[in-house]
Amino acid sequence: MTERSAIICAAINGARRTSADHPALPVTPDGILREARACYKAGAAMLHLHVRDGDGRHSLDGGLYAEALAALEELDMVIQITTEAAGRYAPEAQAECLARLTPAQASVSVREIARDAAVASRLYRDAAAAGTEIQHILYDDADLQQLTAWQAAGIVPSGRLNLLFVLGRYQPAELARAQDVPGRLRDRPADSLWSVCAFGQSEAACAAMAFALGGHVRVGFENNLHLPDGRIAPDNAALVANAAALAHAIGVRPATPAEARAILSRNADQEL
Repeated sequence: MTERSAIICAAINGARRTSADHPALPVTPDGILREARACYKAGAAMLHLHVRDGDGRHSLDGGLYAEALAALEELDMVIQITTEAAGRYAPEAQAECLARLTPAQASVSVREIARDAAVASRLYRDAAAAGTEIQHILYDDADLQQLTAWQAAGIVPSGRLNLLFVLGRYQPAELARAQDVPGRLRDRPADSLWSVCAFGQSEAACAAMAFALGGHVRVGFENNLHLPDGRIAPDNAALVANAAALAHAIGVRPATPAEARAILSRNADQEL
């Protein structure tokens, strides 16, 4: 029997936390590259990229993204940019960021872009034309219902959906629970590609559940600072290494960047 491979994506900083939350949380291009290198060596095939401005605030500035992407070129990782609003940006700015950069991979929060239906339609149309693979961020079942309705209406292109199920949240603070993973998957399209990310110390348990159910995972300081035993992780790579060990323990192999690209491809007939 062929061993299944699963993508481990490293979310090393996010939009809200700073080095005050953890000294190893990167906010500069050099810091992002350093953490990305370590996560790659620990088993991450993919990097979920946020950039910060000169004041350390979350940014969708194309120039800052270009600087970070240039620094990351030495790594053979799949790079996924975020279009997260984080309370700072309107849908128009999110769509403009994506249109300017035309990345291979990007994440879009369904509930954020749904604030402007016209912009959402344009964003998805332009992304499809540019060949950008969108991972749709889903915080609850209503987000999934919105996404599938958009696809039925032709706003989101037909074909396999790439879904990220978020377990827990920042505000109001809610820690993830591994037992919630099966329920979140209940109404997903059968052919969808899916991953989970989880807030808090149960990140590892949620990752193990995702691996066991055939999914992929996103781990890192964006959502969690703790190892499974409650200790603060020394860096993002420790969280990635833990996820890789959990995968191996149940017979799942962390995907290589080449395997991750094949899994993520819209035209992939099957996962590796």
